[in-house]
Amino acid sequence: MKYTVKKLITMAVTLFVVSFLVYGAFSLMAGDPATSMLGTQATPEKVEALREELGLNDPLAVQYFRWAAAFLKGDMGTSYSYQMPVSRMVGDKIPVTLTLTLLAFLMVAGTAIPLGIYTARHQGGPADRFICMLNQAVMAVPPFFSGILITLVFGRILRLFTPGGYISYKEDVGGFIGYMIFPALAVALPKAAMAAKLLRSSVLSEVRRDYVRTAYSRGGSSRQVFYRHILKNALIPVITFLGMALADMVAGSIIIEQVFSIPGLGRILLTSIANRDYPVVEAVIVCIAFIVILINLIVDIIYQWVDPRISAEV
Repeated sequence: MKYTVKKLITMAVTLFVVSFLVYGAFSLMAGDPATSMLGTQATPEKVEALREELGLNDPLAVQYFRWAAAFLKGDMGTSYSYQMPVSRMVGDKIPVTLTLTLLAFLMVAGTAIPLGIYTARHQGGPADRFICMLNQAVMAVPPFFSGILITLVFGRILRLFTPGGYISYKEDVGGFIGYMIFPALAVALPKAAMAAKLLRSSVLSEVRRDYVRTAYSRGGSSRQVFYRHILKNALIPVITFLGMALADMVAGSIIIEQVFSIPGLGRILLTSIANRDYPVVEAVIVCIAFIVILINLIVDIIYQWVDPRISAEV
């Protein structure tokens, strides 16, 4: 209970710091949202009037706490550029980005764990050497370039999907999932290679421990010792990595969304930064920060389930 309370307090403080830093950073950037909103109609008088209307002339602390008070009530403000509630804009994009991230994570876990186990149990064999070599090549390729290659091979050559032909989840869930598989693959490839290599190394390290010899001396079969003892302990650092990878994929999906023309949080974030649309940028970054912090909390809980020896009270 104490651990949970501490974690929740840490989450709240982290979100406060992140949101304030973002707000402060935007106040130091060149450009004026009022000027951007008015465009060619901007005159000194109109800009000043609009700044007064939006509260941009108030001190930074006043602006921030006014925004924070409204945010805590569920009011994310109104977009300067689109003149619509930010909550509706962000609410439409969150399912897109989360679907992309979760699909990528399932691909990582679904491929890395079997590959890591297989290569560890067949250390030094032809398959192990080939998979390790392939892992090195995949880890060296950044996700955005993987996305370009996937678009070329699966989109242009094999025609398994239409590049740029995004299908909304509101129109066709099946078509939406089918399109998202390919960008998710681009996000997942380097993380899967890293996780497989980490699991292989972790398993080989655990095999040399004293408790493994003890388990064998008690009559345990090779399969029983591996899955009941070795793998359970070897998965602990992998769980740490997968948690970090999942958090990284939430933020990293921003680039992949641009490559595959996906209207998720990434596109709206980059557009809003260019337009100095503070309410949208602030809401998107706070949502991403909340998701990342929540993932870290879930990883800590999984630690307790995998290995009860790890005390949550520490």
